[in-house]
Amino acid sequence: MENKSNLNPNNKKPGPNKRRRFGWVYYALFALMLGSFFMGPKSDKQISKNLSYTQFCSYIDQNMVEKLVVSDDNKAKATIRPQSYVVVFGNRETGEKVKGELVALIPSVEEFSRHMDVVNQQRKEAGMSAIDVSFAKSKDYWYLFLVNVLPFALIILFFVWMGRGMGNVGGGIFNVGRARAQLFDKDNKAKVTFKDVAGLAGAKEEVQEIVSFLKNPKKYTDLGGKIPKGALLVGPPGTGKTLLAKAVAGEADVPFFTMSGSDFVEMFVGVGASRVRDLFRQAKEKAPSIIFIDEIDAVGRARGKNVMTGGNDERESTLNQLLTEMDGFGTNSGVIILAATNRADVLDSALLRAGRFDRQIHVELPDLQERKEIFNVHLRPIKLDQTVDVDFLSKQTPGFSGADIANVCNEAALIAARNGHKKVGKQDFMDAVDRIIGGLERKTKIMTEEEKRSIAYHEAGHATISWMLRWANPLVKVTIVPRGMALGAAWYLPEERQLTNQEHILDELCSLLGGRAAEQLFLGQTSTGALNDLERATKQAYAMVAYYGMSDELKDLSFYDSTGRYEYGFTKPYSEHTAEIIDKESHQIILTQMARAKQILEANQEGHHRLAEMLIEREVITSEDVEAVLGPRPWKSRGDEIMAANQALEEEKEKSKKRRSPRKKVQEIEPEPVSEEVQPLEETKA
Repeated sequence: MENKSNLNPNNKKPGPNKRRRFGWVYYALFALMLGSFFMGPKSDKQISKNLSYTQFCSYIDQNMVEKLVVSDDNKAKATIRPQSYVVVFGNRETGEKVKGELVALIPSVEEFSRHMDVVNQQRKEAGMSAIDVSFAKSKDYWYLFLVNVLPFALIILFFVWMGRGMGNVGGGIFNVGRARAQLFDKDNKAKVTFKDVAGLAGAKEEVQEIVSFLKNPKKYTDLGGKIPKGALLVGPPGTGKTLLAKAVAGEADVPFFTMSGSDFVEMFVGVGASRVRDLFRQAKEKAPSIIFIDEIDAVGRARGKNVMTGGNDERESTLNQLLTEMDGFGTNSGVIILAATNRADVLDSALLRAGRFDRQIHVELPDLQERKEIFNVHLRPIKLDQTVDVDFLSKQTPGFSGADIANVCNEAALIAARNGHKKVGKQDFMDAVDRIIGGLERKTKIMTEEEKRSIAYHEAGHATISWMLRWANPLVKVTIVPRGMALGAAWYLPEERQLTNQEHILDELCSLLGGRAAEQLFLGQTSTGALNDLERATKQAYAMVAYYGMSDELKDLSFYDSTGRYEYGFTKPYSEHTAEIIDKESHQIILTQMARAKQILEANQEGHHRLAEMLIEREVITSEDVEAVLGPRPWKSRGDEIMAANQALEEEKEKSKKRRSPRKKVQEIEPEPVSEEVQPLEETKA
């Protein structure tokens, strides 16, 4: 929870809210208005007396009434003569400012009117003046309240609402320009440290240097060095950029301000720039300090890049103010800016220059060893049984980010609890991986035998070709049970390569086309089930020709645009003749690999049919079943080689530590032969 007291830039105890001090004024004005309306100013003292209709008529006949007011609610009011006041009200004080009034309910206005006509006629015949009779409508106090009081009440409530705040505008309309940054300092108890960040060794080293400078700046300044003014964390979603920033906040002993890029954007003009100024003002008052802006691409997009609709003036003014605060004419010493984004290609070049963001820290997807470390972090609170192997799990999750691995661990625990297990086992983790990759199983979906056979032959074609090709991804499992939007699926274990050559891509293309090739070759038909395969194969073929320069006609040429300038343009970086060559070459690659896939399937027709029948019967087959049908795969997985190399490296580090340990500890350890040599990779693994 945010510590509100830390947001005070002067680090003082917050006093009482000044706006609330004057809240009673609004309520007092409201009460005065109601009182003045209902009570009204009365200069004369008035005494009323309720009478029956008979008594009321007798007072009229006795000439004690000088004026009558009849209302439409069957009520009559009579003003008595001053000389009759004592007779009617008794021995009371009389004066000029005292008036008496008689009130009575009448049968009806028409009947009372006829009665008064008779009385006035008799008075006229007797030579007396007629009684003044007037008719009035009764007061509708609800209508009067709506017309006279409610508008003023709404105006008062509106000002009270604006004074206290406008909800999502933040801090009230008069404080809309204040930065809503969250502050972390020594008083925050919930902290994330670098120990909680698994993997990301290079990125942690970069940000640890910033923390080290803030803790001990003299170490760097004595040699004339300067700490970078800003560091930009760049990487795919879920790789731990925000987690690294939280670790910096937990490790640093300086104030840490965090704010999202979208928090600067508001519907009011000029609010974004005002919030940027206020954020840096707070950070300068608490310098040395760190500012972290998450998803900075919300305000840091390149200016004037969208030629269709023009630039957003409000966003551009916010970016201009941010550029000025980071490295402008004014001084900005003692404030370090961290930012994170997964779209560095859309950021403005002025934002990325040295002096603003001196460093770009790339946070990539974790490799095999880093996934093992991440699994060890997220498996701590989970109850595991003896079947769970962290090395196996890290191999089965290539391309997973840290967030994906956390989701796998949580999903496995949920699946185990749903199935009534006391502990989480290996199969629970495999089901969790399948759920995340392929989606939820749709076992209730009804398929005909013909559809089931077509899907089985399709998936068996993928399995057969991927098993027989050298550089295709090794197969893990094949199923014809519908998952998500797919009617069947095959799981592979992609090789984690640093470089991909032409042979790798062609083998993957051939494997992708294996399903459509099996349909054409063995069923004599094609279906829409190969849509995803054809889409991926087509994109890969076009990338080989247009981007990677892997074609005969356009060899060593690349039309890839890393700047993104052609994204919003209407022209291509090549001519129409070159576009025809790209289409022709891409199509030729697809045709060649389709013919190759059919050739491999014809050579392994018997094994393919056995795999298809196993799929129809069991619905799911694994790599062990494929190995039993097609024989062992002659190529070793690169993941096994990496794990073996890492294990050998760890053993070598342990031996080096033992050799460098003090003599007392060396005597406790069994001595090693002097002529020992480092074992080869295969022997070390064995």
